[in-house]
Amino acid sequence: MRPTVFLNQRLNDQTMSRLGENCEVRVWQGEPPCPPEAAMEGLADADGALGHYRWTGELMDCSRQLRIIANIGVGYDNVDVIGASRRGIVVTNTPDVLTESTADLTFALLMATARRICAADRFARRGEWTAVRGSEALLGADVHHATLGVVGLGRIGSAVARRAAGFDMQVLYYDLVRRPELETRYGFRAVDLDTLLGSADFVTLHVPLISTTRQLIGRRELSLMKAGAFLINASRGQVVDETALIEALQEGRIAGAGLDVFASEPVAPESPLLLMENVVVLPHVGSATVTTRRAMQDLAADNVLAVLGGGPPLTPVNPEVLAR
Repeated sequence: MRPTVFLNQRLNDQTMSRLGENCEVRVWQGEPPCPPEAAMEGLADADGALGHYRWTGELMDCSRQLRIIANIGVGYDNVDVIGASRRGIVVTNTPDVLTESTADLTFALLMATARRICAADRFARRGEWTAVRGSEALLGADVHHATLGVVGLGRIGSAVARRAAGFDMQVLYYDLVRRPELETRYGFRAVDLDTLLGSADFVTLHVPLISTTRQLIGRRELSLMKAGAFLINASRGQVVDETALIEALQEGRIAGAGLDVFASEPVAPESPLLLMENVVVLPHVGSATVTTRRAMQDLAADNVLAVLGGGPPLTPVNPEVLAR
């Protein structure tokens, strides 16, 4: 009997075909997000689950034979990994394949925030651009030769820092792990978090959401930033105390923010962040290119096929399960 895999949304045709050749595939066919009751029905007696979804212990208990949850995304705070490990379920993610695209988006967000690209676009579209009122109304900040502070110099953080080098930016970084090879090659300098916040013109966040990084940037940390500095977040919204950030922006204690992620997603329509001209807001699209999303789906499918075929996963999050 072929194993059964539940998908909370349809993938690209090529990946769907490959899964269908080896598995019985159940797919939520409606508009996303998939309702929890539909996920429970789809997971009944399933051997695998694939997709970006909030994979809870309750969902895992819908099938006693569930062997793998293949999360589409490098972050996996949407998965109850501890619960999965307790149940003997392998959890996988999709690292590496989205690194460069997410770094592109992060640097684009930094540039758009610094040079007020979105505000300028709205200004022109509203017909406010006149002979006497134009560029002077939209003064931004230079990116070249500025100081970039990278919080978390992992895959994506280091890719962003490499892009900054092309703009002749000085790069400071804070990470629990030193990266001497990058320091030597690019001149990146390791500092403590407080020093980074007080020195950087742009602070960009690239840490996973875990207990020690939840609200890592709070009221105290924001108070350490320079008045003309910008905060860029394309990691996880809950890494920042959003209430404190709103206050800092409203009071002019920092110059602006570029946000691809929020404490609660989608961001509430009444959020003050949506009304601020010094904030660029994106709907969590860090990896949203055709090539990257296909690669993420392919890697998730590879993990499913490997585990259900009796082999090891390619990118396990909880490898301790494999030792059982």
